[in-house]
Amino acid sequence: MRLGEFELTPLLDGYIRLDGGAMFGVVPKPLWEKRAPADDRNRITLAMRPLLVAAEGRLLIIDAGLGDKTDAKFNDLYGVDRAEHLDGSLAHAGVTVPQIDLVLATHLHFDHAGGCTSRTADGTLRPRFPNARYLVNGGEWEDATHPHERNRASYLVENFVPLVDAGVVDFTRDDQQILSGIRVARSGGHTRCHQIVYLESHGRTAVFTADLIPTTAHVDEPWIMGYDLYPMETLAFKRAFVREAIDREYLIFFEHDPQVAAGYIRETNGRKRVEAIA
Repeated sequence: MRLGEFELTPLLDGYIRLDGGAMFGVVPKPLWEKRAPADDRNRITLAMRPLLVAAEGRLLIIDAGLGDKTDAKFNDLYGVDRAEHLDGSLAHAGVTVPQIDLVLATHLHFDHAGGCTSRTADGTLRPRFPNARYLVNGGEWEDATHPHERNRASYLVENFVPLVDAGVVDFTRDDQQILSGIRVARSGGHTRCHQIVYLESHGRTAVFTADLIPTTAHVDEPWIMGYDLYPMETLAFKRAFVREAIDREYLIFFEHDPQVAAGYIRETNGRKRVEAIA
C-alpha cells in the first residue's frame, strides 16, 4: 500500500502461540477469549508481521520475525507454524533477501529479532540480510546482553550478538530520525527501550506499533500484556498515543494480529474498534 512517498508491504514470518493470560495481563479470560480464542493449552495464535518499507530508493524492514533457528522443543512450546515464512513473503513482494538495505529492530525479543540471523550448514551464525545495516537501540542492546530472571527467556543471544561480531550494527538512541519521514520513538513499557516507528509523508502518518499494541484486541488502554516489564509506562504512553492515533487518523500496523495487518482505530460513543484495511 502507498503512503505518500512510501510503499508499505506487511510481510509474514508465520505464527506462534503464546499464553493468553500473559498476552492480556489483568484482563479476565472471559473477556479476552471473546477477542482471541485459546487452544487447549491456553495459548492464542499470533502472527509475526515485519513491515517492508520502500523509501528513498532503499528497502527497509522493520523487525525480522522468528527466523528458522529454533528447535523442536521450542516449536512445540510456542506452537510455531512457519509454513508461510519471511523469505517467501519477500519473494511474493518481488524482493530478494540481498536487496534489503536496512533492518530496524523495535526491540530484540526472539519473535522480533530471530530472523536477523541465520545458521549455515556448518553451524555458523551470520547476518540473514548480507547487504544490510542493522539499527538497534543502544539501551535495548544493553538490556538484551545483560538479561535478568524476568526477561532472560525472551532474549536469545544467537539472534543479535553475531550482528555485532560481523560489524553490521549501528546503535540508535531514543526518538531518532532514521530516514527522511521515518523516525523511532521510545514507548518503553514492554521493555525499557521498546520503540515504535512513525512513517510520515505528504501529511499522512503510519505507525508500526510493535508490542505497544500487538493485536487489534489490545486497542483498549488497559489491555496490556503481562509480559510488559513496566506496565504503567505502557499505559501512560498508550493512553496518549491511542488518542492521537484516533484524532489524526494514523494508519496502524499490527505486528501480531493473526487476521489484520493494518487498520485505523475508530471510536464511537467511547468504544474503540479497528477499521481493517489489510
